[in-house]
Amino acid sequence: MNSMTGYGRGEATRNGAKFTVEISTVNRRQTELSLYLPRELEALESRVRDEVNKAVARGRVALRISFVPANSGVGRAKVNVALAKEYAREYRQLAKELKLKDDVGIESVLRAPGVLQAADDALDVEGLWPALRKALRAGLRELLAMRATEGAHLQKDLSKRIANMRKAVKTVGRRAPKTVERHRRALMERLSGAGLGLDTGDERVLKEVAIFSDRIDISEELTRLESHFKQFADCTSAKVPVGRTLDFLSQEMNREINTIGSKANDAEISALVVQLKSELEKFREQVQNVE
Repeated sequence: MNSMTGYGRGEATRNGAKFTVEISTVNRRQTELSLYLPRELEALESRVRDEVNKAVARGRVALRISFVPANSGVGRAKVNVALAKEYAREYRQLAKELKLKDDVGIESVLRAPGVLQAADDALDVEGLWPALRKALRAGLRELLAMRATEGAHLQKDLSKRIANMRKAVKTVGRRAPKTVERHRRALMERLSGAGLGLDTGDERVLKEVAIFSDRIDISEELTRLESHFKQFADCTSAKVPVGRTLDFLSQEMNREINTIGSKANDAEISALVVQLKSELEKFREQVQNVE
């Protein structure tokens, strides 16, 4: 069981170039990746996303990649002369059509997109991928280690909540048959004392009493709750992300507990239902942190 919260950092160098990768994750129902990648490495974006998606199944991921090229201190640049000429020609044509003064200067042309290019545009991006992948995987390993550590704490707390709920459910289970029988006797006594002339031994009367008793019986709900508790135990040993499964289980447990509260007309069981709801709410809050 892993948490969705974590942080990792990785570094790698190649031929004087240096990569630094920082990854942080927080809670989110689905996987959401915010990637901050240097412009000269944009061609590698899909590969970076693939690496992250293989490692992270759920949560919001913020990934920042810093890149220092080997020749970062040289500051070389190149001019796309053909593109500059095209811009200058278009500027003059536009000035002519608008009857404006033709004062196109070198600064205007150089500021046009794509005219002035850093020499880094000619980087061997393919050759840099192994180093970037190394830094990325190092950061992901650190991230996953932190998520696993946090996940162990979450599992301990969730197990405690399940243990508390299971204890309350067992108490409800011992109380429930007595409640059904008590209501059955009370109903029979009420029918006998109503002065309606009903034969309490009549098959139809007994059938109606049995139907009423079945309506307040909560044995099925208790059985399903115990099944959900066992499914949680299975999740604790699973090697795959279980956050969505636990989210579903918490919804199902909530349904069963609400049904018990509405069916069991008993003060002691009602008090136990309040306890169950309290523990379940804490359980659900923690589940939102599980991958």
